[in-house]
Amino acid sequence: MPNNLKNIFISVLGAFICMFLIAYFNTIDETNIWLIPPFGASLVLVMAVHDSPLAKPRNVFFGHILSASSGVLIFYLMGNSALSIALGLSLAVLVMIVTKTIHPPAGANPVIAILGAKSFEFVIMPVAIGASFIVIFALAYNKLMKRL
Repeated sequence: MPNNLKNIFISVLGAFICMFLIAYFNTIDETNIWLIPPFGASLVLVMAVHDSPLAKPRNVFFGHILSASSGVLIFYLMGNSALSIALGLSLAVLVMIVTKTIHPPAGANPVIAILGAKSFEFVIMPVAIGASFIVIFALAYNKLMKRL
């Protein structure tokens, strides 16, 4: 198989396996939500462009946590409004830039937090745990496939 086709297959398979596991955990654990849409976008980065700065483990993990925290904080202070959603996203962008943890999929977290009236528990589960799972899976999978 040509190298390009091999890389495509490895990327697609890795994204499938990781998303399947997260979605499966979401169905068996009725007390916690494991699956949020930004994780799909994160998997595109860590599997298809794993060597991108935006796909670094640090960016994936902290980008998600800081963005989710921004949304929860703004919701706590201002509630749900167009202004709070815009401020939550803007704060997330600011914090990711300042901490050098830019991860574009995480930009959806403040919107989810504010629209869903999430508490800081949201930052732990699903965000921190799910992002950790993606990072660990991607590191192991890409190392196994010799793509690091």
